[in-house]
Amino acid sequence: MRRVLLKLSGEALAGEKHTGFDEPTVTEVARQVRQITESGIQVGIVIGGGNFWRGRTSETIDRTKADQIGMLATIMNCIYVSEIFRSQGMQTQILTPFECGSMTKLFSKDRANKYFAKGMVVFFAGGTGHPYFSTDTGIVLRAVEMEADGIYLAKAIDGVYDSDPKLNPAAKKYDEISIQEVIDRQLAVVDLTASILCMENRMPMYVFGLQEENSIVRAITGAFSGTKVTVS
Repeated sequence: MRRVLLKLSGEALAGEKHTGFDEPTVTEVARQVRQITESGIQVGIVIGGGNFWRGRTSETIDRTKADQIGMLATIMNCIYVSEIFRSQGMQTQILTPFECGSMTKLFSKDRANKYFAKGMVVFFAGGTGHPYFSTDTGIVLRAVEMEADGIYLAKAIDGVYDSDPKLNPAAKKYDEISIQEVIDRQLAVVDLTASILCMENRMPMYVFGLQEENSIVRAITGAFSGTKVTVS
């Protein structure tokens, strides 16, 4: 394994507070990512914005403007998490698909590859830069562009189930499932646009629970106990 993209949910980073940041949670993520990068694996990170903004909550707000607020929420998250990573001894860079003053750098594949070659953790913030596309689509797009070996989705639940385990105690967890079945059964691992992009570009995904002990290291280094979403 050479390069992976890791998706963190904003809600997960908020911990039990459900909004803002929980620094111990983010510090633990940083510790694990440092361990992975020290093994020689390049790590890119996409973070959702749900700890600040969950999309349009009022009909008085235009959908495009609501999505732009969400893009800015992901940038705030990346700036914060990047700083925690730096406090743990890592070098980082934040790339966005649009100019964002001096806070980030404008995304290009060449620029990202240069940072990866220097051993940096690269944060891909701001989604795709366009409304109507989620951070799910954003991470698949970046994974395909950056020729990653896979996408690792750190979620509040520990894998993909046939129904919502919060509502159905008898929900069945999959150890492995094809992206075609995910689409056919509308299992919402990622949104439909992202799922189709994964299928067309044969980009595998690995879904696991962030809160499990050493979950990121275990997922990426082989002791994986979540759900593998296959594309072959």
